[in-house]
Parts: sequence; structure tokens; C-alpha cells
Amino acid sequence: MNAELRIRGLEVEVEGKRILRGVDLDVPQGEIHALMGPNGSGKSTLAYTLMGHPKYHVTGGSIEFGGEDVLSRTADERARLGMFLCFQYPTAIPGVTLVNFLRAALRGQGKEMPAREFLRRLNEEMAALKIDESFRSRYINDGFSGGEKKRSEILQLAMLRPKLAILDETDSGLDVDALRTVAQGVMRLCGPDMGALVITHYPRILEFLTPHTVHVLHDGYVG
Repeated sequence: MNAELRIRGLEVEVEGKRILRGVDLDVPQGEIHALMGPNGSGKSTLAYTLMGHPKYHVTGGSIEFGGEDVLSRTADERARLGMFLCFQYPTAIPGVTLVNFLRAALRGQGKEMPAREFLRRLNEEMAALKIDESFRSRYINDGFSGGEKKRSEILQLAMLRPKLAILDETDSGLDVDALRTVAQGVMRLCGPDMGALVITHYPRILEFLTPHTVHVLHDGYVG
């Protein structure tokens, strides 16, 4: 499947308020695109709309991914198409360990692998992201620092290997070292089979990340 994201004339309302006013945006397969804009411009609205959050009501336009109509799909169907969202504020899931979460996520996408291969890959990806081995038995984001949460999100991305990663202000609240590690992780993972839409209002992440294209979202439109 050609994993290109194609958005045309997208209009979105949240609680009766019009946020996106006709967004046009393309992210070709395997490319890294940055989407910048001030707070309140609609960046997170676009991210959540792409993944099917029910709070965001699409009133016009279209979203296609790999030639498939995204708007007719549920959130889990979009994930199986190969779309993945890194949250700005990842939610804690007490009682669910990182290992169990990742194995369940892989199984849900039809990517389950033998235990030995899973652990080998997990150890390799954790080492690359400078994540301590103790994380394997910790509950998802429970008691994590901001940097630990963002590294955990990139670890999930590394293990699931989607076709398109949507990073919603993943750089928010990170110190320089954590920012560099996260950005390097994205650069390492992206390539011919995985693209990324990096949403941010901090230009500092671009010191460590080299996008193919930078877009600007302002007043509900992409310029």
C-alpha cells in the first residue's frame, strides 16, 4: 500500500466551535513533515481528527491514507491501516506493564511475534532510546517523568513500526538531552516505509530533526 496521507478541504468543529476551516495537506510515503503554528491554531485538533477522536466533528473535506477513506474508519481501523499517534500528554495506565501493552498492541495489529524475538527487539530499541531495563515491568506512564513518557511513546512507535507516525507536540516539556534522544529516535525509524507528521510550536526540535517540508497552520488553514 502506498502510505500517503492526503487531506483536502478539512473542516472540523469542537463543541460547536469551528477550528479547522479547510486544511489541505499531503505527507508522501516515507517523508518527515513538520507542522508548526501558535497555540490554539488547531494543530492538536488535526492530530486527534486524523485518529478518529469522537470529540472532533468533521463538517467538510476528506482524509485519505494509502488511497483509503479514513473518515469512514474507526480509530482502531485507522491504526491497522498503519496510522499512529504520539500524544502530547500521554495517559497513565496503572496495572498494565509496558511489555504487556506492547504485546497486546502488536497482536491487535496482526504483528504478533515469538517471545524471544519480541524481547530481543524490545531490548535493542530500549537501548537505542536510553531507556532503563526496569521500564519493562513498570506500568504505562504511571509515575513517569515528562521525558520518560515521551521516550516510552517513541519506544511504542519503534516496536509497532506504523506507516505514518503523528507526533502531537512530542517535544513539549523536554530538556535538551531528552529532546535530542526523541528526535534522533524519529530520524532513525523514519525511512521508505515510515513517514511522520511532527506537530510542534517550538522550532528547537528542528535543530535535531530534518523534515522534508515544513507547513504552518494558522487560523484553521495550512499555509
